[in-house]
Amino acid sequence: MPTAADTPDSARAAPCWHVRPTEPGTDGRSGVPCWGADGLKQLGDAADPEEVTSTLPDRWDCRPLLAGEEDLTIVFQPIVDLASAEVAGYEALARFPGTASPDVWFAAAAEAGLGAELEALALRKALATLPDLPPNTFLTVNVSPHLLGTAPVAAALAQPATLRRVVVELTEHMPTPDLAALREQTAALRGRGALIAIDDAGSGYAGLQQLAEVRPQLVKLDRALVSGADTDPVKAALAEMVGAFTSRIDAWLLAEGVETAGELAVFARLGVPLAQGWLFGRPTPHFAPLTPEVTQLVRTQVARAQLAESVASLLRPIRQREAYDSDDGPPPYVVLDRTEVPIELVLADPRTGAPYRAPVSLRVHPSAGVPETLHRALTRPPVHRFDPVLCTDRSGAVLGLLRVEDLAAAAATG
Repeated sequence: MPTAADTPDSARAAPCWHVRPTEPGTDGRSGVPCWGADGLKQLGDAADPEEVTSTLPDRWDCRPLLAGEEDLTIVFQPIVDLASAEVAGYEALARFPGTASPDVWFAAAAEAGLGAELEALALRKALATLPDLPPNTFLTVNVSPHLLGTAPVAAALAQPATLRRVVVELTEHMPTPDLAALREQTAALRGRGALIAIDDAGSGYAGLQQLAEVRPQLVKLDRALVSGADTDPVKAALAEMVGAFTSRIDAWLLAEGVETAGELAVFARLGVPLAQGWLFGRPTPHFAPLTPEVTQLVRTQVARAQLAESVASLLRPIRQREAYDSDDGPPPYVVLDRTEVPIELVLADPRTGAPYRAPVSLRVHPSAGVPETLHRALTRPPVHRFDPVLCTDRSGAVLGLLRVEDLAAAAATG
């Protein structure tokens, strides 16, 4: 069911009513007409969605749960592309008057037999904002998997002419009884241009079987694995495992509920492409951009993560001498020719301390990865295998020295 990505600022406690008696051809949870996979496929294949839904009511009445449709409003929280430090999309979240959470309202609607109607209302209001969606961004809308085939939800999803730039997020708050039907329903939505996301991966309901059946293009990491991941290596390891799985199925991983710079640093280091949470922006009634401060924070953390994975963090300073300089000085130092190209290393024998000369057998850029550089160093001829590696910029200027033992230690702990 749709829920806020964060603690909501509103919602009043709603009374619960008994579920209405169901009739043949209705959904046992909500008491409303249920469209199975075939019905959704008809919506997906129809040239004119209005023709398919012409026999359905224009609105499903949510009274007495809501006094009117205006009681449900939609807010938007940014989803950030960490690599570019830009907004990749927005999640549409339902809000209600009062102090109870949206979870309470949707639970009350389910008890009253109005679960599908309330979700459909939230969907219609969210999808109505598509014309205002900023360029090169997507809109995520939440749907309970067990309500995806109901007539109100199907009709709401059929209203837009296309579902391109829409991500239909299947929330994970109860097991899905019919995975085969869910697979067909999501295939129909893909046929209209939608992407499919699964919420709360790793929370128990998001089982491997459901991931295998639905094959989502976006997987949202359970917030329980996000919160405190910077201080809990087990959470970070589990997040890394989910990330490896999503990459194998050609999906994107989204870390939901990022609230601290430390958590951001962990997921930047793990290479998670998307993130969402109060750190980047709270839900607002409009499509808000990132603030300059947030943009700079993301860029800084991502740059630090990339630096930590590269050899740049292992650089040791080294003196430079011209080849014609008579004052050699103590080792180590690098010898440059007249064009300032490094041609030789003068090192100290670790056993005797006596200086000796070695050719520059390997040069790398500071952005080079640690494992790759270690592999290249250890595959040199045996006589030079443990010589230091020279680090230069793209113009050839010497930046420092890399010791093989430092590379090995970093690779072992990386």
